[in-house]
Amino acid sequence: MELTGLDAALRDATGLLVDLDGTLVDSEPLHRQAYRDYFAERGWDVPDDVVRQFAGRRAVEVFPVLDGPWAGEDPEALTAGVLDVLARATARPEAVAGAAELLAACARTGVPVCVVTSARLSWALPALDLLGVPRGGLRLVTAEDCTHGKPDPEPFRRGAQTLGLDPAGLVALEDSPAGIASARAAGVGLVLGVRTTQPDDVLRAAGADATSGDLTALAAAVGAR
Repeated sequence: MELTGLDAALRDATGLLVDLDGTLVDSEPLHRQAYRDYFAERGWDVPDDVVRQFAGRRAVEVFPVLDGPWAGEDPEALTAGVLDVLARATARPEAVAGAAELLAACARTGVPVCVVTSARLSWALPALDLLGVPRGGLRLVTAEDCTHGKPDPEPFRRGAQTLGLDPAGLVALEDSPAGIASARAAGVGLVLGVRTTQPDDVLRAAGADATSGDLTALAAAVGAR
């Protein structure tokens, strides 16, 4: 089903666990281009279907398990190379429709929120600035906080712990199969897929209960609580 009946879905939700890249900010094109540019700098021809496999995950965990010309190289150094290219980029991500409104509605209605991201803090804070979120205004779980990244349950489990709430009563918002798998494995009660980077069938196959093209309807539902 499309993301409808949100009032009922959210009535008993105690809080939100929200992914950042691809869910709150439309940044996946920037990340993919950073991988492409880094690989080009290394003289590597890497197909786009391989580049897409980094989506929603920590690169340091993907490089060692994904076949490619980087075999045998230090995944930390490879990740640093990609992040350096990303830092040099002049383009910046844009807010997903309804994202700023959703966070504002949560603040206004007292719905607890934790952003659960595979990104590092140095990326997460400027990205949240785009949504008008004051520094320190949201609880965060970033790459630095976890031993294992998505699809491992640790990120969303830590998100629930950060809120001090039972994951079964929470709603997770995610755009990637890895993130959806992480939320499901962490025992999150309701997982909503955002179709910014993946089609409906992929998100549902990963375990999303429902999907939406953006966050507009969700923001309206939270605002009406």
